[in-house]
Amino acid sequence: MNWTAIKSIYIFEMYRFFRTIAQSFLAPVISTSLYFVVFGGAIGSRIQEVDGITYAAFIVPGLIMLTVITQSISNASFGIYFPKFLGTFSEILSAPISFIEIVLGYVGAAATKALIIGAIILVTAFFFVDFSIQNPLAMIAFLVLTSVSFSLFGFILGVWAGNFEQLQIVPLLVITPLIFLGGSFYSISMLPQIWQSVSMFNPVVYLISGFRWSFYGSADVPILTSLVAIGFFTGVCLTVIWWIFRTGWRIRQ
Repeated sequence: MNWTAIKSIYIFEMYRFFRTIAQSFLAPVISTSLYFVVFGGAIGSRIQEVDGITYAAFIVPGLIMLTVITQSISNASFGIYFPKFLGTFSEILSAPISFIEIVLGYVGAAATKALIIGAIILVTAFFFVDFSIQNPLAMIAFLVLTSVSFSLFGFILGVWAGNFEQLQIVPLLVITPLIFLGGSFYSISMLPQIWQSVSMFNPVVYLISGFRWSFYGSADVPILTSLVAIGFFTGVCLTVIWWIFRTGWRIRQ
């Protein structure tokens, strides 16, 4: 394993992240604050509790997961797209490093960025609402798994995208609706039975449910099911990335 190559890619990506510190840190904090004002304040005054939890506290895991998923995809997709766009990715491919080392560098950096933002959102939430974390180790595990899996997905998206429009269309038209319809701001049990059944086809439901369980010990789906779902998604992404480097699809053109 060429750790020097992994470290070089990782440090370069992290440096790019800290170089735009205002955009990287302030934007998520402001967005989260607005969510708490609108959802926690306005809607929370009408919905007192969900599953015995105050509504403002109930939406905390959903807000964190919303940010972590979108940041993971965004950081990984842009991280791999720009070298392709600038033509420098061919230099990385010609270097004596394997695709595993390339993926570890880019995906590791993207996941780290998402985890940092997730931690900032968690700290920000404490200023707006009182909540507890019953299973902190499980919370960290879900954060890491989600960051890695969606960074892998973002890597695939960055390879696939041929222009900036394609880079934005999947997160905007697919991922964001799935997150909002995945129980970020409500419990699936609040829906009519038919829509509860439909929601079970949304993979994000399992992530948010498992993450919320780590906070409050309650979930819409069994915790083991959530772990299996995220493990399956991660496996699919790894398989696709292996196929991309094996065939050279959209990276050797």
